[in-house]
This record gives sequence, structure tokens and C-alpha cells, in this order.
Amino acid sequence: MARLLITGGAGYVGSHALRALVAGGHDVVVLDDLRSGAAEAVAGAPLVRADAGDPGALARVFAERGPFQGVLHFAGSISVPESVAKPLLYYRNNAAASAALLDAALAHGVRAFVFSSTAAVYGSPARQPIEEDAPIQPESPYGASKAMVERMLADAGHAHCLGWLALRYFNASGADPGGGIGERHDPETHLIPLALEAAAGLRPALLLHGTDWPTPDGTCVRDYVHVSDLADAHRLGIEALLAGGASGCFNLGSGTGRSIREVLAAVERVTGRRVPVQEAARRPGDPPVLVADATRFRRGLGWAPERSDLDTIVATAWDWLRAWRGI
Repeated sequence: MARLLITGGAGYVGSHALRALVAGGHDVVVLDDLRSGAAEAVAGAPLVRADAGDPGALARVFAERGPFQGVLHFAGSISVPESVAKPLLYYRNNAAASAALLDAALAHGVRAFVFSSTAAVYGSPARQPIEEDAPIQPESPYGASKAMVERMLADAGHAHCLGWLALRYFNASGADPGGGIGERHDPETHLIPLALEAAAGLRPALLLHGTDWPTPDGTCVRDYVHVSDLADAHRLGIEALLAGGASGCFNLGSGTGRSIREVLAAVERVTGRRVPVQEAARRPGDPPVLVADATRFRRGLGWAPERSDLDTIVATAWDWLRAWRGI
């Protein structure tokens, strides 16, 4: 058992990782300013309401709640279109805040650091599925800000003997099969919850951004991975680091690409409802295809994305939405 700090632990992926870590016997403290998280999502874990990039707040958390053996860093801004419109917000919330957190962690003797990164660091790679040695060529400030943090981690690891992982996940989706937590961004920007809300009549239509992409059906192709599978990966990652495992960057995905139209078909199949669609222009910063090769993490840490077939993802997200919104 380790004492761990989770930033962003009241958010979507962070709250699922929190459950996996607590179930694994770890002693966890959550730091979250609740700008996009929900206090009830921490399920009784100690919650410190503070900005993950505030040096004063971080100093107090590490001094009063530690010592921590490891940090899992989920806090940050996540919208590609918003990052294009507000780039400095993303460099501040993602890159600068992460530098402050790293500084505090190193000052207080933290040995292991797991970072929530993204496939957006790759941009639009020529080869699919994407391996970890693909060029880092982000096409949005969101992806660029995450790539900056990866470089910080590599440099800090070399200079200070910090064990670190940057987990580049593809499209986090679904909800905890046990219930109680799921995806609840405000505003919501992710495809599956938007499609489910449209099917439920909670929004007039799903905006379909681009139908002329160079893909089989003209819509973007993504690799959808269940959020509970991602949670398991973070638990495996921090445990491996604390046991002396190697640092580095790893992809997390199902290895299967699904187009937007395929996702909409799954939503209609699972819910038994039609998804109204309104076609719209392409969004800046969106690559046409992103599919993971996660072989390195699967083989190295024994990870298996057992819940990441599309119908299971949609069914758990639908169960969560109906419970949350009283449908």
C-alpha cells in the first residue's frame, strides 16, 4: 500500500482511477479545484479543494497530507477546439501548472509520477495504428501543452531520479459499470455522451463535424477505450514505478478504430432510439484518424482493456446518463 496524491481526482478519468487505487488498497488524497469535477465523485476519499498549479496550496498539501510516495496528475484542460481559441489558457493550465506540481513533488521526496497525457501529441501520423516512437507533431495547443509536460517529466526524471510515466490515451469513454460516476463535463464536448443526450432528447441534435474526411465513410475515426480500463492502467503504472519499473511514454487504447457513424449506430443499437444529426464544418485541430498500438503497455505491465468493445462502452455510458439525468 502506498500513500498517493491524485490531482483532478474529482473529474472523469481521475475519479475512476481513484476507485481502482482504493480497491487496490492504496491510501489516496484528492486535490481538485472542482472547476470541472464533482465532490461526490471522490466517494469519501479526503478532498483538498485547490488549484493543482498553485505553489502555496501545493506546499501545504504536501506538508500537511504527506508524505506521498506517488502522484497521479489528471488535472488540466482537455478541449481541442477551446485550446485553438484560447491557447494561453492551455499552456497555463496544463504546462505551467504541471511544472509547479512537479516542483512541489520533487521538493517533498516523491518517487513516482504518472501523467495523464493524450494521443493528441502525435498530430496526424502517417502510419496507423500509432506506436510510441511516432513523431511528436501536435496540431493543437492542447496536444502541444501535453507534449511539453512529457518533456518536463523526462528531464526531471534524468536530473532527479524520478520515476515517471506519461500515459497517452486515446478516446476515454464509458462509465463505471458499478454505477455512481460517469462523464459529466460542462459543457460536454465528447462524442458518446453528446450522441446519447441527442438520443434521449436532451439536446436537439448531434453536430457531426465533417463528412468529407479521408476515411471509409467520411467521418473521423477514433480509438475508444473504456474509462475503467484506463483506471486499471494507472493503478498498474504507479505500482510498477514504485516497484522500480522503467519510466517512459505509453499508449493506451483498444487498438480498434471506429468512425463517428459507427459510434452513432452503436448508440442507436444500445438505446433503441434514433440519434438526430446536424452536419457541420470540420473543427480546427482534428486529425482524421487516431488508433493506438498499445502493445508496449500490454506486454510490459500485463494490461488488458477488457471493457473496451464499443457496445459495452456505450451501454455503461447510457446506464450512467439515465441514472444521473433521471431518464
